[in-house]
Amino acid sequence: MNRENKKKSFDKGYYKKHPCTDPFTCKVCGRPVVPYGAGSDHRNHCPNCLSSLHLDNEPGDRAADCGGVMDPISVWVRKNGEWAIIHRCRMCGALSSNRIAADDNPMKLMSLAMKPVARPPFPLEQIEEMTRLMGGDGQLK
Repeated sequence: MNRENKKKSFDKGYYKKHPCTDPFTCKVCGRPVVPYGAGSDHRNHCPNCLSSLHLDNEPGDRAADCGGVMDPISVWVRKNGEWAIIHRCRMCGALSSNRIAADDNPMKLMSLAMKPVARPPFPLEQIEEMTRLMGGDGQLK
């Protein structure tokens, strides 16, 4: 096996306290990803397609055996106003939250944020009936 193909092994929790400076190629869109420009020392997703890999059970532990692709499914806003991306693993279904990076694709972030508005989980034409069934008068004012 070539030396450059060997997986580096670090002590448990190494990435919690040390920056991750290794560039990687995104498994989804194929673009090269470098850690510089993220605005933090921990690059954990592709700035283009926002996909990630299931590497951690807890942030920075690199203990996950799955290794599946983590698809961005939503965004949320933390108490301090910072946005984060919700990822779901294609293989095991695990959910995780990752801070957005300074160089993330703003159009992709906005499309994730607008997904519930564009495709609501219920039929909008039945909202008056649903309101009436929940005890309201069923009329939109």
